[in-house]
Amino acid sequence: MFGAPYVPTLKSQQEIAIELLKLKPGQVFYDLGCGDGRLLKAAAQQGIDAVGYEINPLLAVISWLRTRRCKGHVKIVCGNFWRANISDADGVFVFLVERHMKRLDKFLNRQLKQRKVQVASYGFQIPGHKLAAQRGAMFLYEY
Repeated sequence: MFGAPYVPTLKSQQEIAIELLKLKPGQVFYDLGCGDGRLLKAAAQQGIDAVGYEINPLLAVISWLRTRRCKGHVKIVCGNFWRANISDADGVFVFLVERHMKRLDKFLNRQLKQRKVQVASYGFQIPGHKLAAQRGAMFLYEY
């Protein structure tokens, strides 16, 4: 009905993503398709400013409920991340489906051309983009 199917990111994968992105307190993290907000909460608990985009209104509400105690560190946007401005990102996480990965590459190249930004993709590689690191099914790229 909305975007990619909802599949929660396991706690172990959340930890790997945050570790690979090497984000520090005060840096800006985007979760594109944040689902239930569990990765946003994990990032915020480390002092990282997290922004989640979720197109499914029910999941956006669940994300907001899950992260409401992380005041000042989490923002939930109920909307389509393809239309978002993420140019201030220090790190990005995505868990999409394979058919969107080429489009994601174009989106990230447009959005993140001002400075180097780490992008973690769970489950699917970004075709044609050089892999910076890999841990299991977590792929790290630099834009």
